[in-house]
Amino acid sequence: MPFGETKVYFDGSHYIAIPHTANPARKRPKPPEEVITVIDKQDESSEPVKATGPSNACDSDGITADGEVKDKDINAPQTANKPLKTERKLTRKELFDELYKKHIQLKKKERKEKILTEMRPFFETEEQARNYVNTGFERKERNLISRRVRMVRKANLAKFNYFCTFTYDDKKHTEESFRKGLQTCFRNLCNRKGWKYMGVWERSPEKQRLHFHGLFAIPENAMTGGFITVKDYSTTGNKMQKSVQSIYFNERFGRNDFKELDPRLLGESIKYLLKYIEKTGEKIVYSKGLYQYFISDIMDADIACRIGQEDKKLLLFDNFRCWDEGVFMGRVSDETIAKMRKSN
Repeated sequence: MPFGETKVYFDGSHYIAIPHTANPARKRPKPPEEVITVIDKQDESSEPVKATGPSNACDSDGITADGEVKDKDINAPQTANKPLKTERKLTRKELFDELYKKHIQLKKKERKEKILTEMRPFFETEEQARNYVNTGFERKERNLISRRVRMVRKANLAKFNYFCTFTYDDKKHTEESFRKGLQTCFRNLCNRKGWKYMGVWERSPEKQRLHFHGLFAIPENAMTGGFITVKDYSTTGNKMQKSVQSIYFNERFGRNDFKELDPRLLGESIKYLLKYIEKTGEKIVYSKGLYQYFISDIMDADIACRIGQEDKKLLLFDNFRCWDEGVFMGRVSDETIAKMRKSN
């Protein structure tokens, strides 16, 4: 029996189809979560602040020797009244996410205990707080798995040909202008030149300097400017190195590194990016036009076997035929996939 409107993705070795299934049940809206009041304590120490200005002597009535009326407290030490506590309204989920990000660098066990300690005042019992924190960690792990799967599927269909790193020059940008300017530049190149990319913002371990790692699909003759080979000293490797840099990005942002990507090593590049979303909690940045699936009707003769939980997925032969609403589009290839409808 043919399967219509299946979602097909590439796992790096084989094409796998997910048959279309109807889901008549509607999602039930979740009840609104209770809003709690979080009190942030600030530094309670306050230092006296002395006013500046001419120190004309004045009597107890605030009148100087010259007969001018003067504020008699102008030279007296004044205390800077800083708010000792601030209140914020948010849900327990928002508080958990905030604390999870705050303690992301800690080991899992230590991070869990830190979060539990800070969330305990918002629950009646220790058990309720621990159950909530455990559930929150399970949610984070599920989300991480979903993000990892989505990223890998998008990458395997995108045909990336470059792995790039961008770092800003202090003379040209601040950290904020670098992030904003580079994102705008990528967006323009995607719209005007047909670029596609995915990447992650990351800070260097020692200097905490912001830079961007990304996989790029750059069409032929769509590179703005040319390349130069730069030889410099690597502080991490303690040796001289050569890097291929874009003149265009060099002039506008600073150091960059363009490495041609061997399709056979795509998996290693994906693992490199996954390391940052797993260890630092960073989110993957995607350009428009990156999809997880393409839509195709699948014939019985093109199915090698059923796989997955409860055999719900279809393992396809490497040269299976692609159909779109009864129209034969060709054997699977980059050209054929480009003509198929896409889906996330």
